[in-house]
Amino acid sequence: MQSMTGFGRAEHATEHLIARVEIASVNRKQADIVFNLPRELSEIEPALRKTILTKVSRGRVNVSVSLEAASAAADSLSIDPARAQALEAAFSELSTLLGRSIQADSHDFLRAPGVFLFKDSGIEPSQAAEAIQPALEAALERLVEMRTNEGSDLKTDFLERLNLLEETTAQISEKAPQVVTRQRENLHNRLREAEIEIDLNDERLLKEITLFSERCDISEETTRLASHFKRFRESLELTEPMGRSLDFLCQEINREFNTIGSKANDAGIAQFVVVGKTELEKIREQVQNVE
Repeated sequence: MQSMTGFGRAEHATEHLIARVEIASVNRKQADIVFNLPRELSEIEPALRKTILTKVSRGRVNVSVSLEAASAAADSLSIDPARAQALEAAFSELSTLLGRSIQADSHDFLRAPGVFLFKDSGIEPSQAAEAIQPALEAALERLVEMRTNEGSDLKTDFLERLNLLEETTAQISEKAPQVVTRQRENLHNRLREAEIEIDLNDERLLKEITLFSERCDISEETTRLASHFKRFRESLELTEPMGRSLDFLCQEINREFNTIGSKANDAGIAQFVVVGKTELEKIREQVQNVE
């Protein structure tokens, strides 16, 4: 089980280049991979994306790649003689015009456009891929390790809250038989207060009580809750992504609690339903970060 939140960083050096890769991921329903690559290296992006998708199935993944030459090239910097001489001549002319000596210093030459020329590094995509791919794989392993560790913490939290949900459901089941008895007594009391003669063997009365018993029977819902809890636990043991499955189970568990609350029509059971839905909401919030 993995979280969708993680970070990994690594670097790799070849004869020509040093590649540094940083990968950060956050929760997202689908896999959304965003690269920060030099434009001239866009052709290697599909292969890098494919590597990430072997380890990540959900989440927004930001990949930052930086490259630098393993050693400075001797001809990476050149000088434009014509521009340098033109700048020197301009200072001489300015000296004559103002009648005092004005000399160009190093800062003037550095600030003048075109005097110093930095040549394009001309990084070959194949050389870049050779440096980036190992760094990407190493950073990806660290990302997965962090996501797995956080996933383990989430699993522990889920199991604790599942125990609470199961305890709450057991308390609801314990109170359920009392609901029919209590409602039968309430019906008898209302009839007495209305000074209506009651025949406890009256078929109409017995039929009304039977129908009410069927309407407030929540055994089916508690049975389904037990099944959902079991499936939730089984899903937590899977090695494959299960975030969507857990989210679906949370929706079903919430549906059963809502049905129990409406069918039972009992203040005591309603309190347990509130407790169960509160714990379930905490689980649902965490499930949004499960891959």
